[in-house]
Amino acid sequence: MAKSLESEHPIKAYGYAAHDTSGKFSPITFSRRATGEKDVRFKVLYCGICHSDLHYAKNEWGVTTYPVIPGHEVVGIVTEVGSKVEKFKVGDTVGVGCLVDSCRSCESCISDCEQFCAKQVQTYGVQNYDGTQVYGGYSDHMISDEHFVLRWPEKLPLDSGAPLLCAGITTYSPLRYFGLDKPGTKVGVVGLGGLGHVAVKMAKAFGAEVTVFSTTAAKKEEAIEGLKADHFIISKDEEQMKAAMGTLDGIIDTVSGNHPILGLLGTLKPNGKLVVVGAPEKPHEVAAFSLIFGRKTIAGSAIGGLKETQEMLDFAAEHGITADVEVIPIDYVNTAIERLLKSDVRYRFVIDVANSLKAE
Repeated sequence: MAKSLESEHPIKAYGYAAHDTSGKFSPITFSRRATGEKDVRFKVLYCGICHSDLHYAKNEWGVTTYPVIPGHEVVGIVTEVGSKVEKFKVGDTVGVGCLVDSCRSCESCISDCEQFCAKQVQTYGVQNYDGTQVYGGYSDHMISDEHFVLRWPEKLPLDSGAPLLCAGITTYSPLRYFGLDKPGTKVGVVGLGGLGHVAVKMAKAFGAEVTVFSTTAAKKEEAIEGLKADHFIISKDEEQMKAAMGTLDGIIDTVSGNHPILGLLGTLKPNGKLVVVGAPEKPHEVAAFSLIFGRKTIAGSAIGGLKETQEMLDFAAEHGITADVEVIPIDYVNTAIERLLKSDVRYRFVIDVANSLKAE
């Protein structure tokens, strides 16, 4: 007989879960495992709301097992450590991002690219190695092997820093890997949402000359005055796109909605790179000659390994990079999801878990 959520592990926990494809969240009592010798347990203080939380809650990707407790942008305070934990102690401020485990032995893991491990364990919505479901940061506390726990820089705010555990590493990693992190590099950022606004901040901190692409002029002031982008282009304006032809070394495309990329490829210099980090529902259509002439590249990137994520957090603290956030209580989460569907947030919701989640 299967054990209940409250009894499958020995440590009682509380959170907010979606129970069906309506995606509506409600309080839930569940359980987490006992602290193993390499485990770090921490009280959740803040948790960002990522668009993927919405996809999982509504089973839009067809992989959700209910109930699902999302949250992979989690910051907290260590309350217990296992006997063989070396990097953390009780009272430390820590973060957990998109992964809580991996095989540790494959080529990807050995090369500090755990995000590509075929046996990775994501922070929620999947099964752990023991066969039990993994639950995320919309909860009072979490537990993870210390390898997947990140040291939180002293100068980095907790609430506005939390989204960097997803949005930050998702944009930092391709800038670094594809050589778009050099001063004077001309970088385009497509979309000015949760990922896009952080991409602009990261690229500017590297010393890049940044061009923002958007479908609407409404975001020009935010891009130029607020985020200090150097140029703003309305991607539907043929004249503006024509004027930008052959000017960029690389582009970070953060848009998750369906959109054409042929015009974007045209703005790249020879050897330019268009890096996709957003995930539209439909495949991109690409004309072969748009790549052949100019030896251009379309690439993809997804978060980063633990070593690179720590590097990103330290870089963000050094350069004062945070996400623009709206902090909310956890009982506002259903309204927040509705607003997220309408893009009615600038630019990330962050749940104040510690001050709003109370046990039933």
